Order: sequence, then C-alpha cells, then structure tokens
Amino acid sequence: METRRVLLITKKILLFCDPGIDDSIAIMYSILDPDIELVGIVTSYGNITRDKATANAAYLVHLAGRSDIPIIPGATKPVQDEDVTFYPEIHGEDGMGPIQIPRNFRYQIYPFDTIRFIIEKYKNELIIVDTGRSTNLATAFILYPDHMKMVQSFYVMGGAFFVPGNITALAEANFYGDPAASNFILQYAHNLTITPLNVTQHAVLTQQFVNAISQNKNNIYASLVDPIYKYYYEFYKKSNPGINGAPIHDLLTILVVKNPTIVDYINYDAKVIEGTDAKGMSYIDYRPTSKKGKTKIAIKLHYNDFIKELSNVLL
Repeated sequence: METRRVLLITKKILLFCDPGIDDSIAIMYSILDPDIELVGIVTSYGNITRDKATANAAYLVHLAGRSDIPIIPGATKPVQDEDVTFYPEIHGEDGMGPIQIPRNFRYQIYPFDTIRFIIEKYKNELIIVDTGRSTNLATAFILYPDHMKMVQSFYVMGGAFFVPGNITALAEANFYGDPAASNFILQYAHNLTITPLNVTQHAVLTQQFVNAISQNKNNIYASLVDPIYKYYYEFYKKSNPGINGAPIHDLLTILVVKNPTIVDYINYDAKVIEGTDAKGMSYIDYRPTSKKGKTKIAIKLHYNDFIKELSNVLL
C-alpha cells in the first residue's frame, strides 16, 4: 500500500504595520496560525508613533516566545513633510487600548537593511503584507528595487472604492496617511492585492466570538484580546451606531493571503489623490470602455468563510 505525504507549505510573510489594535490582532493571528511563518515585522508611525508601534510589536512577539522574529523600525512620518495625526480615541495612547507594556521591558531592534537580507533568504517564497501607511514599503522599493522584484506578491490594506472613507468622507486612513507612498506602491508593486474598506469594514468580530477566544486556555493571547477589543469596540459603537462588533481591518488582509477565496475581486489599476480636499481618495476607471488592470481589488467579503478561518486558529 502506497503512503502519500502531504507537504504543507507555510506562507512566509514579512509584515509592515503600525500596531494599533487591529494590527496587533493581525500579529497575534500570524504567530498562532501554523500555516503562516512570520519572518519579520517592519513598524512605522500611523495609528500611534513609530516607537510605540515598535514596542507593541516586540511585546507581542515576546509573549509568544518568538524572539527569532526581527522587529525593524522604519518611518516616523510620511514622504511629504506634514504633521502626523494619531488616534488614541481608537487605539489608546500606547496603541493597545488599556494594555500597558511593563516599563522594564527591553527588546532588540534590527536595522532597516534587514529587509534586504530577509528577501535574499526567502526570495520568491516571500509575501509582503502592508497593513499601515505605505511609507516603509515605498522606501524599500526605492532602496532595494532589484530585491523587491524577487518577492512573490504584495498585499496592502488600504483604499475605499464606491464606499465612504473612514478618515474623511472620501479617504481611508492608510491611503490618506501617505498618498504619495500609496501611489508609488500601486504603480510599482507586482502581483498586488488590495483589501480596501469595501471588505475590511465587514470583517467584524463580535463580543461573543472574542469571549470564545478568551476562554481558550491554549491561546497565548487569550487574556489580551478581550480588553483591547472592548476598547476598540467602544469607538465603533459611537462612530457606527448599531454595529454589532468591531471590524478588524488588518486581520482580514492576513487571512486573504492564506485563503484568497474569502473575498471576491475586480482587477483595475488604482490611483490615489494626493492633494486638495480629496486627499487620500482611491479611485479606478470603472467606465464600460476602460481596460482591466493589474491590481486585484477585494470587493466583497464572504463573512462565514472569514469566521471559519479565524475559528480554526483562534478557538
């Protein structure tokens, strides 16, 4: 009798992020999912300052006993020299709601050039996911253009197509935070998939689901998820009256890497407005005569499949 071995290939992800509550939950998921190998975390300003985001990423890695994952600090402000706005009402002063990292917590950081070595190690096995402002990712393209060509694919959380923005009436927060960098990525990244507000705003976790996570004693983050979720949910109850949970935008982008079928796509070339009152607005040419483009834009979420994927890892 012939015995066949099933070879499971993990998704090797280099994560660019600004944790932030939803980024933090995305990091937790990436570490817990056996089908994902988190090979590095590149941090930036965004939801909070770069230094706070770096500390949060390092703390989450520390809690999991994964000091092998390099933490790489990046940009402190966007490409265009503008004032940066942070959002403590959404993410808390330090980025994880009421959670405060111990003052005596120490961690190692790695230089930005570590990105180059990670790409050289994994080459076309590497997937880059960007769930924050795209300043760091654009910088990597400028510094290491030949290396970035080796990367298998890119996934970016950003934009809003045919739906309202969440930072202005027209703009989603990541594209608004550095529209020049976002435009750069849209132009130069190959095999690019965008998960915009169209799908991420429906990636809602309910309190009931979070309670189930908290009761899972095998989940190393069980005690952390509930307090940061409640802080996050309080904001959404005020900004989106009637909502039955909080959308974990950045988490969905990670899940799309693992299971692309949980969303439906359209293929267009997207752009971002960089100036005027429409700053950060993303758009495509949707006229009947327009040509299809190279970028995959997620447009519809299959919610039950989303929850099933989460349950398999977190519960």
